[in-house]
Amino acid sequence: MRNILTERVAANGFLGITALVVLFHLLVIFSIIPPDMVWGGRIGSATEMMTLEVFSIALNLVMFAVVAVKAGVIRVKVHPTVVKVALWTMAVLFLLNTVGNLLSNNELEKLLFTPLTLLLSVFCFRLALPAAPQKA
Repeated sequence: MRNILTERVAANGFLGITALVVLFHLLVIFSIIPPDMVWGGRIGSATEMMTLEVFSIALNLVMFAVVAVKAGVIRVKVHPTVVKVALWTMAVLFLLNTVGNLLSNNELEKLLFTPLTLLLSVFCFRLALPAAPQKA
C-alpha cells in the first residue's frame, strides 16, 4: 500500500477533500445547500442543524490540523504517538461514517459521500502506517 499510495498523496488528498467538506458544511449553514443532504437527511430543526453543522466543521478542522501536523504543513511539537492514535481513530471514524452514508435517506448523500468517506478512511489508514524505510 505504501508504494501505491504515498504518504504525500494521502496527506494532500486528505487536506484538499477536508477543506472542501468544511466549505460544503458552511454552504449548508447558509442554506445554499439543503440540510437534508447531511446527517442522513434526519435533521429535525434549524437549531439541530446548526449544532450538528458547527460540530462537523469543528471536527473536520481538528482532523485537518492532525493531518497537517503529520505532513509537516503545521509545525508544532506533538508527540508522534498522539498523531498516530488520532490518525487510526480518524480512519475508523471515516469507515463508520461510510456505513452511515450507505444508510442515508438522501440518495445524493449516499452516492457522493460514501466513496468520499471511504477514500478519507484509506488516506488516514495510510498516514497511520509506520513510515517507509528510506533507501540509501
